[in-house]
Amino acid sequence: MNKHNKKKRKGFNASSMRCPYCGGTVVYRSADGIYHDNSKGMMLYVCSNYPECDSYVRVHAGTNIPVGSLANHELRSLRRTAHHYFDQLHESGFMSKQDAYQWLADLICAPLSEAHIGHLGEYYCKQVIEESRKILNRNKKSDCHRFQVVRGGALAS
Repeated sequence: MNKHNKKKRKGFNASSMRCPYCGGTVVYRSADGIYHDNSKGMMLYVCSNYPECDSYVRVHAGTNIPVGSLANHELRSLRRTAHHYFDQLHESGFMSKQDAYQWLADLICAPLSEAHIGHLGEYYCKQVIEESRKILNRNKKSDCHRFQVVRGGALAS
């Protein structure tokens, strides 16, 4: 479902979801007690065995639509890091946001409609981090080269 669709998905039912880590049922609940600050009233899908099993996923504000799949602490951390590097690809102006998502789709061999870091597992998060860093480092080296040529007229060896 498109992330810009703010309507509640009809028939979306947490009780039919299972935790991928422990097999527990999934409950729809407030982020209170999980998020340090839930002043925005965020809602989550949470493993019923929380906190022993710490998997959860937040929903798009005002909907019951999850932003990805349930993830434990390690995977949530990897997803944040992957997003950090991925976002730099388009925020730095190196590529457009659309091009960045197409790059992501190509990297994970998925259709553009399914190219979302919130759905990635550990392997693909690590791939996004590694490949994004390579692109960003190449871009920085290219910028340094252009800067040296412009300021000094020629590159010093």
